[in-house]
Amino acid sequence: MCLGIPGRIIEITDAEKYLAVVDVSGVRRKVNVACIAETDALDELIGAWVLLHVGFAMSVIDEAEAARTLEVLDELGEVQDELTAMRESAQP
Repeated sequence: MCLGIPGRIIEITDAEKYLAVVDVSGVRRKVNVACIAETDALDELIGAWVLLHVGFAMSVIDEAEAARTLEVLDELGEVQDELTAMRESAQP
């Protein structure tokens, strides 16, 4: 099964390569934001909630949707394995 995990963009690390750091339940991970970048002003994405899949931010979502999605994934037990994998590859 493919999962999209909600996270919040906290920093743009490389605008030329469309890379950002996203916080997912306290785990920080570097992701590619090219799929959601509507302009070259990537700083506008800081603070946005996004749906992540295999290292890419696939869509922008609102905070309420992010909270609901994390809650459902937690209830299903799906998010724990993904968060463990993210912690193991987390940015310092």
